[in-house]
Amino acid sequence: MGQGLWRVARNQQLQHQGYSGQGYLTREHGRRIATNSVSTANHRKQAQGGIDIYHLLKTRKSKEQEGFINLEMLPPELSFTILSYLNATDLCLASCVWQDLANDELLWQGLCKSTWGHCSIYNKNPPLGFSFRKLYMQLDEGSLTFNANPDEGVNYFMSKGILDDSPKEIAKFIFCTRTLNWKKLRIYLDERRDVLDDLVTLHNFRNQFLPNALREFFRHIHAPEERGEYLETLITKFSHRFCACNPDLMRELGLSPDAVYVLCYSLILLSIDLTSPHVKNKMSKREFIRNTRRAAQNISEDFVGHLYDNIYLIGHVAA
Repeated sequence: MGQGLWRVARNQQLQHQGYSGQGYLTREHGRRIATNSVSTANHRKQAQGGIDIYHLLKTRKSKEQEGFINLEMLPPELSFTILSYLNATDLCLASCVWQDLANDELLWQGLCKSTWGHCSIYNKNPPLGFSFRKLYMQLDEGSLTFNANPDEGVNYFMSKGILDDSPKEIAKFIFCTRTLNWKKLRIYLDERRDVLDDLVTLHNFRNQFLPNALREFFRHIHAPEERGEYLETLITKFSHRFCACNPDLMRELGLSPDAVYVLCYSLILLSIDLTSPHVKNKMSKREFIRNTRRAAQNISEDFVGHLYDNIYLIGHVAA
């Protein structure tokens, strides 16, 4: 009697908690189904990943068997566009595979003119058997010779008919070329003042702020490391060229080439003062205005202040 009542009470408790015999089996069955579903999903995911890896390996293997894309199978315009992104070394290597395409004259002409923007031979009727690929090799050889000995380099260009024996043509070549060693170029221009004169006239400083124009000038014609006669010559030539390019501005500000010369020298000294780590007490804006206006009294205070701000924010004019 007591045991029967205990069983009835226990069954009611289990039913209340949801753990009756049928309920327990149902929950256990549901748990097994859920577990099997998760396992099946993971198996499918692994199987799907295995298929993806298989396809990737298969595709990679087929591509390795096929090799590189054959440019000769593409339209010529597309092939030339692809090859135009190569430098001279890579284009020579490409000619081992695609000889007709990589030896095309238009590709080598583009390489020549993008590296050496001006040569006298560009404006002449090409001689019999002329090749831009051969011209590129000669220009490269001449540039290396110039960087070792400027006079021999220029003579090499003239002997090959690449440059005419004219200061103006040499100046254009230097102005449009970035492969020449600036130290050797500085020595050459110091000796060839006739070439230097023509090189200065190639600059156009119209509507440029004075410090920015001076930076552009010294990017093409590098300033000497020390003060001296050559630096004074460069600043004098720049001052006259800047005034010639901006006649209206010069009249408006009341500036002359001599005044621009003073300003340029002040900007160079200010650049050294502000950028040199050895100078502890930097020149203030007030000091710069006062010192500059003593040398050139007709210059407005606001204009000189803008000059100081430009050097302070942007940096050296002859770096």
